[in-house]
Amino acid sequence: MKIKKLETFTKPYVSFLKTTLEDGSQGFGQMSTYHADITAQIFHKQVAPWVLDKSWEDFNDIENLVLEKEHKFPGSYLLRAIAGLDTSLWDLKGKLENKPITELIGGNIGSLKVYGSSMKRDISAMDEADRFKKLFQEKGINAFKFRIGAECGRGLDEWEGRTEDIVKTINKSLDSSVKKLVDANSCYSSSQAIEIGKLLEDNNVTHFEEPCPYWEPEQTKEVTDSLTIDVTGGEQDCDIRIWKDMVERKIVNIYQPDVMYLGGLTRTLQVAKIIEEGGYVCTPHAANLSLVTICTMHLLKAIPNAGPYLELSIEGEDYYPWQQDLFLDNPFKIENGCVTVTDKPGWGIDINPEWLNNSDYQVSDIN
Repeated sequence: MKIKKLETFTKPYVSFLKTTLEDGSQGFGQMSTYHADITAQIFHKQVAPWVLDKSWEDFNDIENLVLEKEHKFPGSYLLRAIAGLDTSLWDLKGKLENKPITELIGGNIGSLKVYGSSMKRDISAMDEADRFKKLFQEKGINAFKFRIGAECGRGLDEWEGRTEDIVKTINKSLDSSVKKLVDANSCYSSSQAIEIGKLLEDNNVTHFEEPCPYWEPEQTKEVTDSLTIDVTGGEQDCDIRIWKDMVERKIVNIYQPDVMYLGGLTRTLQVAKIIEEGGYVCTPHAANLSLVTICTMHLLKAIPNAGPYLELSIEGEDYYPWQQDLFLDNPFKIENGCVTVTDKPGWGIDINPEWLNNSDYQVSDIN
């Protein structure tokens, strides 16, 4: 069975893809968020022409064909576009076999513990602590990640003294059973990160994400080797060669691939296997409530080296207005600190028809 039609439904931050086979079977996927309008152009120009009228069953082969044909463009945007194809093919397969994706890859449906992931740096320490306490009390979430330093901040804090204040305030304010994680988003030099790391250790933080510029892995390894808490990273990396190198050199303690940045579930499963063979835990990056988090839910229910928590954004319309009303119902409903992977086929979600109708439409098909 061959691919007959590829349709995109795009807004600036999100682009959904519908793949249709010769027999009319269909699946929905999503390209990576952020500048999705650009990614959709790349998809129709550099992905769709190579896969139309091709057999759909071997996802790895068809995606490698695109990468080979577009070998002059080995970077992030092409993989963000391929993610749309890959996730739509998995959805299609799940619907044809009447199974959720996690069962297709060896997993089981059911509940999954989450950590509440804050994206805000413009929030005071007490305000951050207050919303964590509320989510702990009302939703049962017992792990939270908050931001320190400035994003790619060249060693600077978001404002003077904020990092020390928020680390100490969160530690004092939350129940002692609550796990505390931080994300520095490539802010610090290795020496700064080691100093900050000691502050984190003293305040019961267990997870120190992307402490140094991610493109300087030697700096990150210095931090990993100097601290007792887990240093984590990998979300930005989309080259399999880099993943093999990071694991072989033991750059971090916990690895965090992003399904959409990597090019979809197929390549993420390959990376998860590399991480597993290195003896490490895989806790994927999933920083917004689009399809990336749904994909990660299915992945974590299947891989043997899954971390204990799913990253689940706690941000709403004030921070992520574009993620509102993407899906019908609420696939991210939290009960007792957990979300649920259901037995619905494919990704188990229904994209909001109104959202699709109000998006920019483009089609590539067999003439």
